[in-house]
Amino acid sequence: MHDDRVLVEDRIDRILAERIRPAVYPASAPLRVESWQAPGEPVPFAEALSADYRPARVGDAWGPPWATTWLRISGAVPAAWAGRIVEARIDLGFDGATPGFQCEGLVRTPDGAIVKGLAPRNDWVRVAAPATGGEPVQLYVEAAANPIILDNRSPFPFRPTPLGDRATAGDLPLYRLGRIDLAVFDPEVAELVSDIEVAAQLMAELPVDRSRRWELLRALERALDALDVHDVPGTAKAARDALADALSRPAHASAHRISAVGHAHIDSAWLWPLRETVRKVTRTVANVTALMADHPDFVFAMSQAQQLAWIRDHSPELFAEVTALVAVGRFVPVGGMWVESDTNMPGGEALARQFVHGKRFYLEEFGLETEEVWLPDSFGYTAALPQLIAQSRSRWFLTQKICWNQTNKFPHHTFWWEGLDGTRIFTHFPPVDTYNSELSGVELAHAERNFADKGGATRSMIPFGHGDGGGGPTREMLARAARLADLEGSPRVAIEPPRDFFRAAEQEYPDAPVWVGELYLELHRGTYTSQARTKQGNRRCEHLLREAELWAATAAVRLHADYPYERLDRLWKTVLLNQFHDILPGSSIAWVYRDAERDHAAVAAAATEIIAEAQRRLAGTGETPLVFNAAPHPRDGVPGMGAGPRAHRLAGPVTAEAADGGYVLSNESLRTTVDANGLLRSVYDRAADREVIAPGRRGNLLQLHPDVPNRWDAWDVDRFYRNTVTDLLDIDEIALEATGPEQATVRVVRTFGASTVRQWLTLRADGHGLEIETEVDWHEAEKFLKLAFPLDVRADRSTAEIQFGHIHRPTHVNTSWEAARFEICAHRWVLLAEPGYGVALANDATYGHDVVRTTRDGGGTATVLRASLLRAPRFPDPDTDHGVHRFRHALIPGAQVNTAVREGYRINLPIREVPGAEAAVPPLLEVTDPAVVVESVKLADDRSGDVIVRLYESGGGRARTRLTAGFSLSAAVVTDLLERPWPDGPPCEITDGGIDISLRPFEIRTLRLSR
Repeated sequence: MHDDRVLVEDRIDRILAERIRPAVYPASAPLRVESWQAPGEPVPFAEALSADYRPARVGDAWGPPWATTWLRISGAVPAAWAGRIVEARIDLGFDGATPGFQCEGLVRTPDGAIVKGLAPRNDWVRVAAPATGGEPVQLYVEAAANPIILDNRSPFPFRPTPLGDRATAGDLPLYRLGRIDLAVFDPEVAELVSDIEVAAQLMAELPVDRSRRWELLRALERALDALDVHDVPGTAKAARDALADALSRPAHASAHRISAVGHAHIDSAWLWPLRETVRKVTRTVANVTALMADHPDFVFAMSQAQQLAWIRDHSPELFAEVTALVAVGRFVPVGGMWVESDTNMPGGEALARQFVHGKRFYLEEFGLETEEVWLPDSFGYTAALPQLIAQSRSRWFLTQKICWNQTNKFPHHTFWWEGLDGTRIFTHFPPVDTYNSELSGVELAHAERNFADKGGATRSMIPFGHGDGGGGPTREMLARAARLADLEGSPRVAIEPPRDFFRAAEQEYPDAPVWVGELYLELHRGTYTSQARTKQGNRRCEHLLREAELWAATAAVRLHADYPYERLDRLWKTVLLNQFHDILPGSSIAWVYRDAERDHAAVAAAATEIIAEAQRRLAGTGETPLVFNAAPHPRDGVPGMGAGPRAHRLAGPVTAEAADGGYVLSNESLRTTVDANGLLRSVYDRAADREVIAPGRRGNLLQLHPDVPNRWDAWDVDRFYRNTVTDLLDIDEIALEATGPEQATVRVVRTFGASTVRQWLTLRADGHGLEIETEVDWHEAEKFLKLAFPLDVRADRSTAEIQFGHIHRPTHVNTSWEAARFEICAHRWVLLAEPGYGVALANDATYGHDVVRTTRDGGGTATVLRASLLRAPRFPDPDTDHGVHRFRHALIPGAQVNTAVREGYRINLPIREVPGAEAAVPPLLEVTDPAVVVESVKLADDRSGDVIVRLYESGGGRARTRLTAGFSLSAAVVTDLLERPWPDGPPCEITDGGIDISLRPFEIRTLRLSR
């Protein structure tokens, strides 16, 4: 019996490949082809229409990397084909690589109307159905020569390549034109292909001892017997009839239910630049709208408001079609965010703005309140996300990437996700383990077997369609879905929008299990560090935009100055776009990072201009230096979010003394010993009377590791990198660069490999920590640079800032879950503390960290806190991060959470001095509880003149504070993130010009204050 099964399966494979699939197009006729290569970047259709085309033919080379070649295709339908379905077959040179990862095309008519996209496995264009014979055919194809950078057909697809940047990609053609002709499409044969595929794939997945498997095998055998391989079109119906009974048997009542959602996860940039993504989105949406014309039950979900905005701006006629389809519920915007952003590294306010701008776009363009947050491919999910989802008025969350875990299998597929503050969001993690499903038998069987919530739940979701590089669903996928709607042995498949799945799943499984805290991805840990310039640019822009909004709002309220609504909107959208989950994490080609650096520089310049203009107005006329403090806490005698003359320093002077080839720097708080190697031999906390550096160890230690992960170079650091380490001890120079009553600085210079490091260690008179500025001229390959501080603190857990709060992670590795977190993400600070004492490390640019407990001299344990500075992966950008980088850190002894929060803002929001009048600029808003942090102050987006303030409880406890406004309050209301009244929000009673506020641990509160 086993041999019989193998014989039938081999027979199916051969006859499908050699006889049946070719017979889908039983007749063909050549088309005339002409070509024109666009100079430089893509051009509008009108320019291509009037270009000078030259004759082309099958086999012609085309397409230098990233270039665009236009094809003009013409001909006529043969008269003999009257009554038949006729399609153009256009092979641009597709060579079997995954759709979306090589050349693609967009088809237009001579009047510029978009027809559909072209890609591997989707190379057809409908010409006539039915034909009358003699119809003229003229098509224009915008063919994009996108290079194959990641070739998944290779066992080693992560090889360095110059193709990721147009400046290095060369000008040799990549592709050769394949067949371009008219062909008769035989729908009966196409249906037979789908019948056989579905039956054969289902049969292969059923257990050998199931009678249903053998029923399908015998039915397939009968179908092949009924087929005349020399006359496939003439006998296709007979073959289908032989399969009809087997394909009509209904699924069992207990069959797993699958909601199939048409989708195309399109990376807004990755192995292609942003400009190419604009075209990928157009091609994909054109495919979708064309499919919908022929398949009235087809439903497609599209995330990322930015991508729909691109269609609106670049293809308005296609956007009009989308708008009409949205209105009838067939084209379903999902996601609620501007892009599918990374969620580990964007700051709190930026993550909130992802929802603000994403959901507002859907509301303004479609009148639609999206409820699904759709993030299938981001590299882990912050514990702050559930509260932000709820406060954006979304209800459900979808992710897929957790199936990539390297160590531990995630225990749930449908569950309640509880975030930092206790908010719970109903969450689904599709057990199919892909967001690019083709609805194959293998995928459906895996989804059913893999589903972790059997017994409590009966349904899951499958997003289907070619994604990553785009393309979307195909007619073959829809044909499979139709056959799998109710088929014995298979899960039941229903094409439907995500909301239908979520409503049904939530109703049947209200007591789903709960997962508390972050959804840490046990993979792609290198993304906290790769492409350091982009990460630093993001951090800088986030804080500059905080300043720009704060001072512009202050000037608008106090001086009736104009508020730059449009400019701020554009700047925020640029920052949000560059937080996409393959841009900010550092996993894209070089071209993407040239664009990101340019964008961040432009945002920084524009935000700085807004800040300067507002501060000039607020400072007034005069020569007295006014200190503007944008941080939410007072410093240098200036209140948080206000300005005034710099206060007289009361602290004692800093002293600096040479000692044993190094230096001792001292102020009233600390005595710091820098040894002859430029390392911290001692950091003594005078007030606590204790040493911070672990006995026998030295801090400020730069450590270099080899960094050659098994796969996914820019994405991953694998645990074994720690097996080999080089401590960078040798120095070229150590010198006392500055000394005086207010500060002392030691400069240290060292070289290693092809790189140079300069450090400045500074102690200030009024400082509670040691500042360390590190400049690295980095020219290494496949190396990982860390900055280490072995601390004499017995900390069972580390505390790391995330958006709107912090989380604790164990420092031990008792279980595989803890061991898997060998690299962690933190925002502005990490704190290691034992009861009564802690040490914090604040930073202005980095996100990756690790914490290891080691044995210290004399017994006991030391806790080593390391900041990840630089990596040097070679794929997909072979020159990742070469060049000069600057990092600032502050080591803060005696810190607790409130200290770390304050120092994190201090290092990221330096004060600004502006000459002006002697009068101070009082803060627009003040709070009385230091645990309550004001994250943003701005004017309302509706231009009402109302002031919006977003604040949160930062310590992890209950808080009561009084918010006082520096202007007359007429009304106050709690809002959602989009500044709309929050129906479940507590009342805001104004008493004596202020509002009393109570907050839960880590609660975010957005208030609208009317003047």
